[in-house]
Amino acid sequence: MSGENNMTRVLIAEDEPVSRKMLCHILESSGYDVVAAEDGLQAWKHLQKAKDIHLAILDWMMPGLDGVEICRKLQNENASSMVYVILLTAREGSDDVTEALQAGAHDFVTKPYQKEELLARLRTGERITELQTQLLQSQKLESIGQLASGIAHEINTPIQYVGDNVRFLQEIHSDIHKVLDKYQQLLEGNRQKIIPEELIEEIETMQEEADIQFVLEEIPKALEQSMQGIDRISKIVRSMRDFAHPGVEEKTTVDINNAIDSTLTVTRNKWKFVADVDTNFASDLPLIGCYPAELNQAILNIIVNAADAVAAVVGENPTEKGKITITTAQHNDKVEIRITDTGHGIPKENRDKIFNPFFTTKEVGKGTGQGLTITHSIIVNKHGGTINFESEQSKGTTFVITLPIERETADVELEVSV
Repeated sequence: MSGENNMTRVLIAEDEPVSRKMLCHILESSGYDVVAAEDGLQAWKHLQKAKDIHLAILDWMMPGLDGVEICRKLQNENASSMVYVILLTAREGSDDVTEALQAGAHDFVTKPYQKEELLARLRTGERITELQTQLLQSQKLESIGQLASGIAHEINTPIQYVGDNVRFLQEIHSDIHKVLDKYQQLLEGNRQKIIPEELIEEIETMQEEADIQFVLEEIPKALEQSMQGIDRISKIVRSMRDFAHPGVEEKTTVDINNAIDSTLTVTRNKWKFVADVDTNFASDLPLIGCYPAELNQAILNIIVNAADAVAAVVGENPTEKGKITITTAQHNDKVEIRITDTGHGIPKENRDKIFNPFFTTKEVGKGTGQGLTITHSIIVNKHGGTINFESEQSKGTTFVITLPIERETADVELEVSV
């Protein structure tokens, strides 16, 4: 039941063969790409493996795992990205509906269902998942937009002194050329054993006017500085490329230290005026499998938050900067990233809300409240890791991210309580 690439994929889970075949026919004839599961266990495996399934129609009562249990597992483990779940049920009581919604279902259709109603509810789910995807993308674009002027400044600075050095070399080239022409005449005169006195005087005058000694001292410095500028520009461009790496469906191996370093380069103009950054990267850190673009976004969100927290303490033009410290380490089968800032710390009354959608303590227009929510989703849901924090009032906050070095993505035996 494969469809074209532009079709929306829908998972259906129905243990009754005739009902399952009927659902497949309804959805496929309406232009959907259908993935069918014969029971709850099979449906859960599909959700673990297929990252492009964002819509699911699940029968409430199924062997192995029922629809509500799958909703709970999605809510607790969320092996894939956001999945909009519609339950098929013969139950109509308000208590049953409440149980389903609390478990994480988004909608339900009562059996026997009408084809038009089912498709209408499915299209509603499709619009909601599209909006969520757009929200995630807009948050990333917002981050890039906020950093764009800073990145431009970071590139402009080395370009400026590369340009100044090139102009310096261009200006002195004419003087050096004239002096070399006179030396050529001196060489020819020496060969002919005739060296006019005025030629020597001209050479001495030109050397003095061109300040040859100064030029010889400055040319190596100009070349070295220009090379440093070119290296700096190259690093910024590489970091931008790494950060803007398009999302991929499959995990790729990534050097976490390089990923953090690239993100620090991209965000430099955000933190360099308010904080010094210390890094303590474990040199023997193994490569880990991850989705590079999403992981870069998560790290960027934490670093930008740390810079904002420090800025709130030291002000816009500080006489003494704060500090952001980033360390990496391996603990057994996990990589740990710790990002510490010297901000005010997170107030106790806000600590259970910081990962909630749209929660922000920033002024209107300076934060959407989506950064940490998306970061949590990327780390926990997309990569099977954890993100926690340690915070002390007036001293600062440390975000602690752990990522599995190896995560089993193949079919696994599920331990299910029946």
